[in-house]
Amino acid sequence: MSDQLVLEFLAALPVAALLVDQSERIIAANADARTLLGQQIVRRHFATILRQPELLEGIETCLRRHAPRKTRFLSNNGGQGTVYEVSCRYITGGGRLAQGGAALIAFQDQTHMEQVEQMRRDFVANVGHELRTPLTALMGFIETLRGPARDDTDARDRFLTIMEGEANRMNRLVGDLLSLSRVESEEHVRPRDRVDLLAELNSTLESLGPLGEKAGVISTISAPTDPVHVAGDADQLRQVFTNLVENAIKYGGSGGVVQVMVTLSARDATLRAPAVRVQVIDRGPGIDPIHLPRLTQRFYRADNHRSRELGGTGLGLAIVKHIINRHRGRLRVESEPGQGSVFTVILPTILLTWRYILHRPVRRGCAVDPTKFV
Repeated sequence: MSDQLVLEFLAALPVAALLVDQSERIIAANADARTLLGQQIVRRHFATILRQPELLEGIETCLRRHAPRKTRFLSNNGGQGTVYEVSCRYITGGGRLAQGGAALIAFQDQTHMEQVEQMRRDFVANVGHELRTPLTALMGFIETLRGPARDDTDARDRFLTIMEGEANRMNRLVGDLLSLSRVESEEHVRPRDRVDLLAELNSTLESLGPLGEKAGVISTISAPTDPVHVAGDADQLRQVFTNLVENAIKYGGSGGVVQVMVTLSARDATLRAPAVRVQVIDRGPGIDPIHLPRLTQRFYRADNHRSRELGGTGLGLAIVKHIINRHRGRLRVESEPGQGSVFTVILPTILLTWRYILHRPVRRGCAVDPTKFV
């Protein structure tokens, strides 16, 4: 094999790759390898470039024994770490460039796979932790009821009430896990049904009426009088708004009011298309900005203790995010401590035109401002 063919072959590889000859010097490297390791790596000893012991040992073994080896290389560009799977393969000499043979070292980026695996481990650990607490409580109460409280009627009734609450907590967790799995499996399948968004919102507020009365919270809605149609899954959209309004009542209910505002736009800057914005606004204690980027992560809670007390599983906003993604929408969260929170759902609408917007009546304080259209 000629030197030119070797270099062309190396350049054509879709991964970072380099050649190390028997003198243990790098004799050739493609553009990806130069970007990863430095532009001036050719003719330098590989140990001065690749300083990780596991990788050095793999290359030395490949050169000495002519045996294939696989190892890892960890890189950090100052932002986040990158994990490479490194494949070492010995090739026989051909031409002056690799005379006497050389080791072909290829770097395959495995960062994504590592992140997925870490997410899987974290998910299993979180599920185990969430289930272990109620299970431990149930086992303790069962042991007590079989022993010291066997004939204590008052204690038995009290323990059974607590056990029922813990069992309901596990049931909610399992239900949310199944819901999350179903939503994730359908996330790339765009819904096609025509859904009246205002009907779903009104149904949601009506169903949550008793919860609001119990918490002393008044729920109001400002929306257009005519139906607002979107392409969607009615059950999933109702699940989104139920979760957001329920959270506003539970965690922002100290403000006494939860407001739902529906506004229309002929061209939303975020979606670059006609859209409807649904804002769920509370006047509660708000959320520290440090928590906002992670609110939609599985099992993440801004207030662990309070969330558990109120029956939260830590999966609600993760489900909301995946449902909105499926509907090609966006979720925005704005909040400041002491100023309440605003959760905004942006969804593309069906058959929304300028004339349709500008001449439609509005009710309950919902106004359309033509000057805001782009």
